[in-house]
Amino acid sequence: MPDTHAGPRQVIDQGETRYTLLGTAHVSRASADEVRELIRSGDFDAVAIELCPTRHQSVTQPDAMAKMDLFQVLRQGKAGMVAASLALGAFQQRVAEQSGVTPGAEMQMAIKETQRADLPLYLVDREIGVTLKRIYHNVPWWQRMSLISGLLGSVVSRKKVSSEEIERLKEGDVLESTFAEFAEQSESLYTPLIRERDRYMALRLREEVAGKAPRHILVVVGAGHMKGLGEHLQTLGQQPPDAEAIDEERRSLEVTPARSKLWKVLPWIIVALVLTGFAIGFSRDTGLGWSLVGEWFLINGALSALGTAIALAHPLTIIATFIAAPLTSLNPTIGAGFVAAGVELALRRPTVGDFSRLRRDVSSPRGWWKNRVARTLLVFLLATLGSAAGTWIAGLRIAGQLFG
Repeated sequence: MPDTHAGPRQVIDQGETRYTLLGTAHVSRASADEVRELIRSGDFDAVAIELCPTRHQSVTQPDAMAKMDLFQVLRQGKAGMVAASLALGAFQQRVAEQSGVTPGAEMQMAIKETQRADLPLYLVDREIGVTLKRIYHNVPWWQRMSLISGLLGSVVSRKKVSSEEIERLKEGDVLESTFAEFAEQSESLYTPLIRERDRYMALRLREEVAGKAPRHILVVVGAGHMKGLGEHLQTLGQQPPDAEAIDEERRSLEVTPARSKLWKVLPWIIVALVLTGFAIGFSRDTGLGWSLVGEWFLINGALSALGTAIALAHPLTIIATFIAAPLTSLNPTIGAGFVAAGVELALRRPTVGDFSRLRRDVSSPRGWWKNRVARTLLVFLLATLGSAAGTWIAGLRIAGQLFG
């Protein structure tokens, strides 16, 4: 065992169980080496790591995305989540190329060495999808575009990863580094990104220990989580063991907030207003009514088709989107993006090679347009944005002609 530690440590004793918290740098060979040495020391009979099942799968089964059903992803409304995960992966790939160290190398080492030593491995972090959704719902609506643009910027930019970004990655993972600039200034973002996860990991550790009573657990987390996780573990240790209460609190941190009733009924309100506008136009003058209908179809269809064109969709997809978008905007149960992506999939079905190259292709801006899987996601997202913009612009135009 080396006398000098690459990362900070904290030892917490609770009953018969000892937790050794190891704060690692996510872009550091030294941290990975230290994890290997600690597990090989034989001092631990279980290892816990700052990964959720989804991220663990991406590490252990890097080709898992090749098996996903893209049509089901679109139908279940997960296109944005998959695109966000790919964007984070693209940033990670850039860091790996420029630093020579893959972010999360110490987690990969922990998985490898735990298997080698035949020790239990506890995945204690919250699902990345839940964290992203709670971040999105927790921040004010005007801040969401900044977050999305920052995420997109990490994909489009080919600038060398700055030393400041590398330093942030030494404290937190790729997700934290991407949003670090905003989290430092926003309590509403810091809470789901950092504070909730500290609490969640402490609860998961307590759940894993219950009934198993491992003698000594090595807990591998980013150095930025050391303080919060340690405090929560100590607080939980001072409370009477209550498995039901711990399970209930952990589940509460996994809940994704439901959309407000306003956002559920707003699309139907917009449809009602547009149809009412058409009716008023025809009641005044048939020519005015057809003019309003024509503007609605032209603006909505053109902007949504423009989105698919920017995504370099098939020409027939662009035409189909132009026709479908004005109609789907009057039927909130189906979106223009879904229709556009469905047509694109039918015309340009992704190959096995597209899926197998997906993680590598999205590490460059050009790859998003070259890879058929990534391009289909772009078609979905940009057609949806175009249709949304067209709905508001055309709606305002109709109101202006009727009441201006």
